[in-house]
Amino acid sequence: MVQNCHYILIYLKETTILKYQGTNYKHIQTKSGLIRLFLICCILGSGLFTTQNVIAVENQITLNLKQADIRALISTVSKFTGKNFVVDPRVKAKVTVVSSNTMSESEVYEVFLSVLQVHGYAAVPVGNIIKIVPQVNAKQGPLPVVRGSKNRGDQLITKVITLDHVPAAQLVPILRPLVPQQGHLAAYNPTNTLIVTDHAANIKRLVQIIRHIDRPESDELEIIPLKHASASELVRILNSLQSGGIGAKSPSTKKITLAADDRTNSILMSGERSSRLKIRATIAHLDTPLQNEAGNTHVIYLKYAKAKDIVTILTGVQKNQSKTTKKTSKAITSTKKADVDIQADEATNSLIITAGPDVVRRMKSIIRQLDIRRAQVLVESIIAEISNNTGKEFSSQFVVGPPEDSTSDSVPIGVGNFGGAGGIIGLFSGDASTIGSSIGDGITFGFGSDGGTRFAFLLKALSSDAATNILSTPSVVTLDNQEATIVIAQNVPFLTGSFTTAADGASNPFQTVERQDVGITLKVTPQINDGNTIKLEIDQEVSNVSASAAANGGIVTNKRQITTSVLVEDGEILVLGGLIDDTLRDTVSKVPILGDIPLLGWLFRSHTTSKEKQNLMIFMRPSIMRDAGAAAYHTNQKYNYLRAQQISAGENGFGLLKDEKNPLLPPLQNLVVPEDASDEKLRSPLNKTEADNKNETSELEDEDFE
Repeated sequence: MVQNCHYILIYLKETTILKYQGTNYKHIQTKSGLIRLFLICCILGSGLFTTQNVIAVENQITLNLKQADIRALISTVSKFTGKNFVVDPRVKAKVTVVSSNTMSESEVYEVFLSVLQVHGYAAVPVGNIIKIVPQVNAKQGPLPVVRGSKNRGDQLITKVITLDHVPAAQLVPILRPLVPQQGHLAAYNPTNTLIVTDHAANIKRLVQIIRHIDRPESDELEIIPLKHASASELVRILNSLQSGGIGAKSPSTKKITLAADDRTNSILMSGERSSRLKIRATIAHLDTPLQNEAGNTHVIYLKYAKAKDIVTILTGVQKNQSKTTKKTSKAITSTKKADVDIQADEATNSLIITAGPDVVRRMKSIIRQLDIRRAQVLVESIIAEISNNTGKEFSSQFVVGPPEDSTSDSVPIGVGNFGGAGGIIGLFSGDASTIGSSIGDGITFGFGSDGGTRFAFLLKALSSDAATNILSTPSVVTLDNQEATIVIAQNVPFLTGSFTTAADGASNPFQTVERQDVGITLKVTPQINDGNTIKLEIDQEVSNVSASAAANGGIVTNKRQITTSVLVEDGEILVLGGLIDDTLRDTVSKVPILGDIPLLGWLFRSHTTSKEKQNLMIFMRPSIMRDAGAAAYHTNQKYNYLRAQQISAGENGFGLLKDEKNPLLPPLQNLVVPEDASDEKLRSPLNKTEADNKNETSELEDEDFE
């Protein structure tokens, strides 16, 4: 039991302290009195106090704790100091205190407050009890409000600090970083005071800092608003005067510091009071209205916006403001010049504004917000079409006619044509050209006879299988809220009319033709919204010339078009729409009764079966390019992809032209890629980086094709 006792609380009547460590007793201090050794033995034998190392004498105590429960410490302090504590259920911690000297009751309480602060708790006195709560909730409690300089250690208090010279509001941003998150700092301007809630030790430090700052100072900051003159122009004039005049007459005189705030058209001035008075008098003399304010002309060079467009906007804004701010009569003499004149110089992309200072300041503010770099959007469209057509056909034809010497030589007596198969008339008449041009695809077997009664017979069998896989990826870059169009098509002529012979017999044949684009057309207008969401106005069209022709010989086109408005996140892919078509046809043509005869029935019928399957999907992905780095990144992706394709295409030469050099793009040099560019975000779903392409192609060097 004694060996397990590491922490012992020993109360002695006199001033003797014994400390037990392990199995050894250490005599610390003996002044007078009798050591009651039997009391120590009783305590050791009882096995008490096995979680604390607290050595105490009358009215004094030495604390040595290692990973002890904070609630046990609260209980010990309550017994030693006689204070009543109410502990919040959230108060939980393991505390460690190392002490070599004895402490009085007040000192123990100060150590206790420090332990609470270290672990994020605070003691809030309420009447005869003290609440132990988390610091985040302590500042809303009834903390004591103090004004004196009494040392309160780590107690949480609220102090009101009155300032004499410096405005309280100016000190708040300076002192706020010194106040912990659980504390509070605010300024009350009517009495120029600061209200601080924090631990007393930190508030004492803040008071010392404030006393060093809150002193009468001649170099005060002064803000002078202007009514007529330009703040930037006056600062330039006053700085020129200071170089050899005002503020430089005496070596002991400090130079006045001047700064212009164009947004409020004010001058910020700091320096000695005497020099500031002279500068203020000069400003008052210069800040006077001009004799002719219409002569106040400014030239503003634009960086991004078009001057002609800005003139239209400013003119409209000025007209609206004039209607709301001025109630003048409509009878204005024509000889009076306009108050505001705005012109655009397209050659230099600049604005020439003639107006009063207030109007010029207002217009400059508008121009600054409009003359910004507009973001660009790379819009990539993916058009995938897969189709598969299969079919089988079996048909027969026959014809029976009179003998060759008959008067109805060219008129057949009976004809059987199932499934539209051609060539039977040519076979019957013996015209080889007709037979060859009208038989069609497949295997055709036939025979005929012209001896006596003439007859002919054709049998046709055909099986077809056609597959199509089309992938188109048009892309275009445009400015925000700017429509862009890309057309990759053929200009195909379409016959719209013809003329052969006039009513009077005159012959002047001609045809009218209208040409139309057949191919891929993409029209898109992006609008970048808040949060990198992009609204797209899309008109996508894909068309091609069909292999089949109309009955009149005209051109037939297949057209696929989608027009829609969508919202897409930056760099995300969105499906716009598509078509899934699956068609199965089974056609049987026959002669009634005869076509149903087993085996022989095939001579009197035709059977055709076909299956058509078509899948079409259109996807869209926009990517925002806000700066030159993002634009360069996307350019690098596309450029290197195309260059890698050229290298891959030239590995084996070009057919019979083995010695011809492969056309190859030069390497892209000095490309600046932003560090925050994300490959997964910016990479095209179909394109790859240059590193990916190098891995897929052979180790062929670029010089082999240059």
